[in-house]
Amino acid sequence: MQYSPPSKTPGHGPWRRFRPGWAPSLLVALLLPALLGLGFWQLSRAEDKRALLAQFEARRQAEPLALAELVAAGAPAWQRVRLHGRFDAEHSLLLDNRTRAGRPGVELLQPFRDDGGQWLLVNRGWLPWPDRRVPPVFATPDEALALTAWVYRSPGNPFLLKHSAGDGWPRLVNRVDAAALWHELGRAGLPVELRLEPGAAAYAVDWPLLAMAPEKHLGYALQWFALATALLALFVYLGIHSAREISHAVTHRPD
Repeated sequence: MQYSPPSKTPGHGPWRRFRPGWAPSLLVALLLPALLGLGFWQLSRAEDKRALLAQFEARRQAEPLALAELVAAGAPAWQRVRLHGRFDAEHSLLLDNRTRAGRPGVELLQPFRDDGGQWLLVNRGWLPWPDRRVPPVFATPDEALALTAWVYRSPGNPFLLKHSAGDGWPRLVNRVDAAALWHELGRAGLPVELRLEPGAAAYAVDWPLLAMAPEKHLGYALQWFALATALLALFVYLGIHSAREISHAVTHRPD
């Protein structure tokens, strides 16, 4: 008597229980790494922001440097500095489109001449501007002032001074570059923006340190990972469902 191996029933075996098809497999192969990559990128961004906040906090707690020490150090971001000198009331910049709590306004930037002869561009803070038909109102102290400020460097692309020749003062600008201002005025100045700490010459100086906090990046990472999980779950479900339909069709196929 000749032995015949038992034939495998269609639908049996692990490979027959999951048949997603080539098109869904290709789609998942492309999308899943991208979604996971975006999630891990957001986690990396959150860690970078934590490091920046820690660096800012360390420099905020440190004693402010003298201006000569700041220049020698290369004016690192967030470094505090002591200033003593006078504001130039003739050449004020109004940085437009700055909102606080939904209120429109501007930031006031003015040249400041330190007693050592160094020019600095000092941001005195935010001013409300509810009616654009009326210029923002501000006052410039005449006397010499002792101030404390910190170096602001934009984390994105550098700001560029935007103006047209013949513009008057105060000048409304959308972007500011201190070096371009010094070049226009023919002055030797530090090519960074200094932001005032609270004091007699400051307006609203509750500066938003980061455009996006680490928690925001974590939230985005969670969304990307959730999408990746949903995609994988749908892929598994469709693969099992498709395999069952094929197995059912083969089993009930008439001979």
